[in-house]
Amino acid sequence: MTARRVIILGATGSIGRCTVEVIDALNARGERAFEIVGVAARRNAGELEELVARHRVPFAALVEGSGDSARCGSTWHFGQDAVTSMIDSCARPGDLVVAAMVGAAGIAPVLAAIERGCDIALANKETLVAAGQLVTSAAQRHSVRILPVDSEHNAVFQCLQALGGVDEVARLVLTASGGPFRSLSRAELASVTPAAALRHPTWVMGAKVTIDSASMMNKALELIEAHWLFGLPASKLDAIIHPQSIVHSFVECVDGSVLAQLSPPDMRLPIQHALCWPKRMTGPATKLDWTTLRSLQFESVDHDRFPALTFAWEVIRAGGSAGATLNAANEVAVEAFLAGHIPFPRIFELVADALDAIAARPVATFDEVVEADHQSREWTRAKLTCFKSACS
Repeated sequence: MTARRVIILGATGSIGRCTVEVIDALNARGERAFEIVGVAARRNAGELEELVARHRVPFAALVEGSGDSARCGSTWHFGQDAVTSMIDSCARPGDLVVAAMVGAAGIAPVLAAIERGCDIALANKETLVAAGQLVTSAAQRHSVRILPVDSEHNAVFQCLQALGGVDEVARLVLTASGGPFRSLSRAELASVTPAAALRHPTWVMGAKVTIDSASMMNKALELIEAHWLFGLPASKLDAIIHPQSIVHSFVECVDGSVLAQLSPPDMRLPIQHALCWPKRMTGPATKLDWTTLRSLQFESVDHDRFPALTFAWEVIRAGGSAGATLNAANEVAVEAFLAGHIPFPRIFELVADALDAIAARPVATFDEVVEADHQSREWTRAKLTCFKSACS
């Protein structure tokens, strides 16, 4: 059996670390099922070097750093274009690229990997939110698969295998943990701190993703991602709060049947599913213990306190550059909140204002996505400056 070649983008983040753990576990079964041939990170040079040395990875990329290109006996790429440069150097048709870089920075590497004929195990929501039409068209053109790694989309992907096609789907319902603030009033939300927002009750994730979970903006991004992954309109996409994070998504069928995927909140399972698809293998993920499962709780989303989902439906209907506008405005707003410059609810206000102020327009090239992203960031930063001046 020839080992599947894997390239991990965002190798030192939570998804990247879990991917390495899953690969180690699967390879330990006696046959070398996977070979890590490339790794990339924004920073954390020491951890990346250790990973390269331990797995004898031949190619590596570090965005924020520089040094000897022969570190650890491997070929290193440095700088803002390091990741795409590494992909151009090492990727081959049929490789699997685990796309786990955070934010809009993940778009260009994914497009580069698709152009090289690589399948994509996608954990970066922003890639499809900002450039969905571009990415899905490129994947179709090069006959590569986009395999979802987000637990919710992976759950939908698994459920859809039991159906004849998306025409049998009445509605997709993504579940949301609700984050740490789901029971707080609007007044209480105004006084929450970044430290409190980073204490997620269920998942261990990076700072940006954790804040998005607290604001439910992650679910807005996931609804847009689901639109591009599964080809469904806004009217067939919804979300519901499920604090236990056991049911990861529902697929409601036109005949009234409902399919769901259940498992403990452990990202190793959807990562392994994407790595091994279409096969299933015994792996390291936590198994569901039915003897301890007493109840499953569900709550509707309060759109007044958490309006992010309404932004998603607006973006799906508007199309074009609207996704890039939402994503960029949210990234700027989250950075401002984490820095203590704005209160938590201001994240929603900034995103809503950006969507109102910047008209959606068609995007047919990566440069047009970059331009839309840049325009939204500049507009949102200017709005932040006005807000801080008014508060001083």
